[in-house]
Amino acid sequence: MNKMSSIHSLSRPAASKKQAASVEFRNVTKRYGTVTAVDNVSFTIAPGQLVTLLGPSGCGKTTTLRMIAGLEMASEGQILIGDRDVTNLSAADRDVSMVFQSYALFPHMSVLENVAYGPTVQGVPKKDAYAMAMEKLDIIGLKGLEKRAPSELSGGQQQRVAVARALVLEPQVLLFDEPLSNLDAKLRRRVREDIRELQQNLNLTVAYVTHDQEEALAVSDHIIVMSNARIAQTGTPHELYEEPANLFVADFIGDANIITGDIASIAGPTAQVKIGSLNLQLPHRGARQGPVKLAARPDAIFLDEAVQSGALAGTVRKTSYLGTQVEYDVESPIGNLFVVQYGRKEAIAPGTPVSISFATQRGVAIIPDA
Repeated sequence: MNKMSSIHSLSRPAASKKQAASVEFRNVTKRYGTVTAVDNVSFTIAPGQLVTLLGPSGCGKTTTLRMIAGLEMASEGQILIGDRDVTNLSAADRDVSMVFQSYALFPHMSVLENVAYGPTVQGVPKKDAYAMAMEKLDIIGLKGLEKRAPSELSGGQQQRVAVARALVLEPQVLLFDEPLSNLDAKLRRRVREDIRELQQNLNLTVAYVTHDQEEALAVSDHIIVMSNARIAQTGTPHELYEEPANLFVADFIGDANIITGDIASIAGPTAQVKIGSLNLQLPHRGARQGPVKLAARPDAIFLDEAVQSGALAGTVRKTSYLGTQVEYDVESPIGNLFVVQYGRKEAIAPGTPVSISFATQRGVAIIPDA
């Protein structure tokens, strides 16, 4: 069997016997002495959705996840899973399971014994616990490896065992804490696709913590971006990338050039924005006339070696060829710009003068709260 037996090749698994549950935080705060780790946070995860808590280290995302699990207790506010208030319930009394960053597999147990451990300690007869475990191993593509020790598995396979162990009791909510951080880049991409397909096929409610923006964009129905113990923005991956609500989100979600423009006029939902010598028509997003900050994605900036009169002129200072794309550092009157071009055969050489233009349909957005 290949090291990564893909879930994609399996027939669609049967739906979980339990109904997916919502998760709701109502004005939840968590303090450790004088330190506020989570500050008045409110959100809802709809049943059957995968929602990612995303943010830099220390932003409060893992503490939030641990409060869903009952591993940390809220200092203020209310936590509901489904229609049940679980604010003061212990982890054992909540119908949730967590997949930890370290996998936390028992090295002296086989794969089957690891997955069957939960039902066994809850008093399920061993034969039934093993049958439950085999069902989940089959779903995640590890049937045939049940007798192996964790040390005999690849990193991706160990991660799958941890998922099977979390699934075996069919929890209402499944929690992931940085589940792919121990895997190499190529394996991370494959395993995240498997987790997403498993979540959709089983209609699981999932809260997923990561600091990796690409990972969050790839797997999520919605993303909750956290900064300094608060929610900076909540939305779909597309909304967060194309319409950042503030400078933090614009800079944190993917690469963005933060540039200064000036709103000359507003007509309906559209603003005429002057950027250097250029004029763009963009959604005003609630901004008023006057100076404004904009987020320009690297692939929404175009370079032309044919320098045009009246265009925004720049000079390529650095060129990096990456196979599928070429990255440029460009000096311009509006600041240094990071530009990505895809599918170009010949890179523009450093020192080359260029004309700069911007996409108007996507990739450039006014930041309303800047």
